[in-house]
Amino acid sequence: MEAMAAANAQLRWKRMETHKEEEDEDSSTASDSDILTQDNYERAEKRPILSVQRRSSANLFEITDRVEMGQMASMFFNKVGVNLFYFCIIIYLYGDLAIYAAAVPFSLMQVTCSVSGNDSCGVDTDAKYNDTDLCWGPLRRVDAYRIYLAVFTLLLGPFTFFNVQKTKYLQILTSLMRWVAFAIMIVLALVRIGNRQGEGHPPLANFLGVRNLFGVCVYSFMCQHSLPSLITPISSKRHVTRLLFLDYGLILAFYGLLSFTAIFCFRGDSLMDMYTLNFARCDVVSLAAVRFFLGLFPVFTISTNFPIIAVTLRNNWKTLFHREGGTYPWVVDRVVFPTITLVPPILVAFCTHDLESLVGITGAYAGTGIQYVIPAFLVYLCRKDTQLTFGYGTINKHRSPFRHTLWVAFVLLWAFSCFFFVTANIVLSETQL
Repeated sequence: MEAMAAANAQLRWKRMETHKEEEDEDSSTASDSDILTQDNYERAEKRPILSVQRRSSANLFEITDRVEMGQMASMFFNKVGVNLFYFCIIIYLYGDLAIYAAAVPFSLMQVTCSVSGNDSCGVDTDAKYNDTDLCWGPLRRVDAYRIYLAVFTLLLGPFTFFNVQKTKYLQILTSLMRWVAFAIMIVLALVRIGNRQGEGHPPLANFLGVRNLFGVCVYSFMCQHSLPSLITPISSKRHVTRLLFLDYGLILAFYGLLSFTAIFCFRGDSLMDMYTLNFARCDVVSLAAVRFFLGLFPVFTISTNFPIIAVTLRNNWKTLFHREGGTYPWVVDRVVFPTITLVPPILVAFCTHDLESLVGITGAYAGTGIQYVIPAFLVYLCRKDTQLTFGYGTINKHRSPFRHTLWVAFVLLWAFSCFFFVTANIVLSETQL
């Protein structure tokens, strides 16, 4: 937010300078007969400047223009920093697409396949499935997964080659479905625990899970790249810091409620990576419609977001290689960029459907950069730039409560901790295998 305000101030100052230069050019072309008297001349010179100063001093750092993270990076970073920013965004979006491409076929496979192949109750979390187990006749579970992945790619992949617009009502419907699914899962888990049917008996602490916790938490809370689009339309930004604090607090409360009901409702060794699939069981949910709604919930919600993220990634590729005044050939613009956007995540999803690892890696590496590293450097460099442009006494009205430079260092240290723990998790897991 502080970097957004500083970027708005820079843009507003440049517009004022441009306007002033245009006025100077107009005044220099005036004829001698149009020259004012000395008294009028002084008023004409002083009044606009003073009025601009009064207006700018009050509104200079007001967030009125939507300045995305990429634009802020181009304003405050050097060329290497801008390229690293886009590299981080692209890696994160690739991870997002890989997770989505794996989650939808995995959910479909879990709901439609079972050990015997004819279990109408869907998922049995007590059974330990292998990819080589049979699903339908001679087809293995992994074959069913790849068939679903192929269908998913054929249905949603072509959207990458076009623009996705006017998704307002689709996003509203998706949000409503998320709220309904959240509420159903929390209520069902609480009812099951209240009826003393809870299977979970978690230990007081299990430090083995800390290694992957960082990456998952980063991925769960990472929305920094969306904040410019959320904050800018707010009319009154006096209490926007409190609003965001309450928003994050509400998210944390829901995550905590969902997580704690999960660990007491289900056994730890039976919890599935896709949490909604734990409710696709007859002994948990007796109503078939609710079972299938929760079991197929990721299919509905993720499928609507996949084209939007794919188009965003494609546009970031275009921006990274864009040169001033240059245009791309039709083949590069309409074929090459969409292809390099779509193929890598589909290949990753084809090779693995380990959602826990995909989420942890994406969150720990690219997500850490977007959530911690990039904002830390943005606010540090924007403060220096603001001091150079407006003077050392200038105060950003949207400056962070954590305004000391040591907080920037702390955030970077925390980001390194996330990176270290998840890397250790990957190395140790591979060593055990």
